[in-house]
Amino acid sequence: MDDLLREYLPIIIFLGMAVALGLVLILAAVIVAVRNPDAEKVSAYECGFNAFDDARMKFDVRFYLVSILFIIFDLEIAFLFPWAVAFGDLGDVGFWSMMVFLAVLTIGFAYEWKKGALEWE
Repeated sequence: MDDLLREYLPIIIFLGMAVALGLVLILAAVIVAVRNPDAEKVSAYECGFNAFDDARMKFDVRFYLVSILFIIFDLEIAFLFPWAVAFGDLGDVGFWSMMVFLAVLTIGFAYEWKKGALEWE
């Protein structure tokens, strides 16, 4: 039992320090925060204009297409890093399988571009 506690003691200390640091930062923000912000500071800034409609309004489908395109290329990069690191050990099969993967993504991008999904006008 003593050996088990000794093995988990660093984890318990780390978790305790993380909780304590989180509480200290939250309390510091509560103590130091400005309590009388002006209208400019609390105005909408994320999208660049004030909200004018219901939050459940329908978005243009192109918004979703661009977000899906971003996710696809983000995943492409996530797959390219380990492939590039292990490139010397993969051989021809590893190289051509990645080329097929990149070709499929390129065809999908070209299709989306041709359909005008990236046009915002």
